[in-house]
Amino acid sequence: MKYLSFDIEATGLAEDDLIIEFGMVPFCAETGEIAHELQRNWYIKCPSFEELKPKLDQWVIDHNEELISKAHAQGEELSKFKEILTEYLESEEVINYFGKSDKDKIILFGKSMNAIDLPFLNRDLGWDFMRKHFHHQVLDLSSVVIGLCDMKLLPNECQSGSGLMKYFKMGDVAHTALEDAVNTAKLYLMIIDSIKR
Repeated sequence: MKYLSFDIEATGLAEDDLIIEFGMVPFCAETGEIAHELQRNWYIKCPSFEELKPKLDQWVIDHNEELISKAHAQGEELSKFKEILTEYLESEEVINYFGKSDKDKIILFGKSMNAIDLPFLNRDLGWDFMRKHFHHQVLDLSSVVIGLCDMKLLPNECQSGSGLMKYFKMGDVAHTALEDAVNTAKLYLMIIDSIKR
């Protein structure tokens, strides 16, 4: 199967928080190859850090000031990001990678995406956009890992992103959208390989 691994960074985890970065990379679970030539990353415009600061969680204030400032200064307006993403998804290279028919709709892959990423994307890109471009099925790494922990094929400490990264000796979680999207794909491929062995 082929998947589009993606990650977002946001101003927080609340319902009214904003997407400020979107990164993605396609990969193939059968071949184990990550299509780096098709990876993309965008910043999405948001208000300034100073304007947002009174509503931000302390962790975001401590760790994401630079990212918020970059999104504010360099980010695409949400409507423009939607246009750019549409062009990418409808490009010849992406269609050739995933296939051309309705049954070949792109399956989204990510970590803990059902709680944050998908609700934000449905809200900001719209239900019609999401259903037009993406399959109704998704693959969530967190759910896969919980199942494997239940089966005692992975230790329980792998249920956190940082624990999973440490278990596979990949260092710390990056908290940048593209690097997290790439690392999530790598982790899934490593899990498949370790289970096969």
